[in-house]
Amino acid sequence: MLAGTFSDDIAIDLGTANTLVHVVGRGIIIDEPSVVAVLARGSSREVLAVGLKAKALQARRPPERIEIIRPLRDGVIADFIATEEMLRQFIGRAKTMLGFRRPRILVCVPAGATPVERRAVYETALSAGARRVYLIEEPVAAALGADLPIDGRAAFMVVDIGGGTTDIAVLAEGNVVQARSLKVAGNAMDEAIMRHVRRKHHLVIGEANAERIKIEAGTALAQPNGRLVEIHIKGRDLHLGRTKEVVLTPADLAEALARPVVEMAEFICRALEDLPPQVAAEVIARSILLTGGGAQLDRLDAALQARVGVAFAVPLTPMHCVIRGSAAVLESLATREHLLIGP
Repeated sequence: MLAGTFSDDIAIDLGTANTLVHVVGRGIIIDEPSVVAVLARGSSREVLAVGLKAKALQARRPPERIEIIRPLRDGVIADFIATEEMLRQFIGRAKTMLGFRRPRILVCVPAGATPVERRAVYETALSAGARRVYLIEEPVAAALGADLPIDGRAAFMVVDIGGGTTDIAVLAEGNVVQARSLKVAGNAMDEAIMRHVRRKHHLVIGEANAERIKIEAGTALAQPNGRLVEIHIKGRDLHLGRTKEVVLTPADLAEALARPVVEMAEFICRALEDLPPQVAAEVIARSILLTGGGAQLDRLDAALQARVGVAFAVPLTPMHCVIRGSAAVLESLATREHLLIGP
């Protein structure tokens, strides 16, 4: 019974912000930041930790020789060595837990990844210990993970908002009609908050603080959905050179996030305009699905609906749609192989 239930297949959502690892038959066993701690020794570098352990080192203000890096940028590999070691450790942890052989691995990539970027992901996963590697576009996996009836005749649009990219996929009759990617997503929201606080309050805050503000109090509309959250922040005053505290209101955060929200709305509008009229009409007649961590931004669905003129919906666990869909593909490769893309 166990032999039929568990397998050595692994799905990996290799994201700019977080990496999730799903073992078929076991579920998600790793959900950790895509972060690597590196110790510089002359011209060589030694990886000290990855994921949560690396994040913990970052929180403890490591010495100058220890560099905390994010090996992925805009959804693709920026540091091959660090990414390979991060994947190797995550895969090794899964193999240690389950005691299986070299696994088959399916890795998600942004819809707009170039052939060179896809090949880099493929080779890295292979080098990290995979027996065989498959690739799938993130929004396509998200559609499956959100339980959309993609095998029917109806057309659906999925917008997956990760850390580095916003990806769109339109599926009809079980096939991908359109897939595209925009390099504006969760990280761009953090940067927008940093710029707003600097411009309006003359304060300098870091990325980690901006991300915390986004998660705790971020909203896409000035009238939040029951979240009248004010957030107190401290930073260095650019004019006075000393620490001061300011209070950010929902209106402040909606103003700060307006630009990335507008860019996403325009991206979705262009995608709709480029669809065949009949497919576009079917998509418009239904809700566009928002997935990924960025979909959790308060009232983002309402803000996009106001700008695009189409209803949007957010599933209960938008961050897990991509990884769940990837696992579903692995469980039925014979019938889902047409959804895969080449390296």
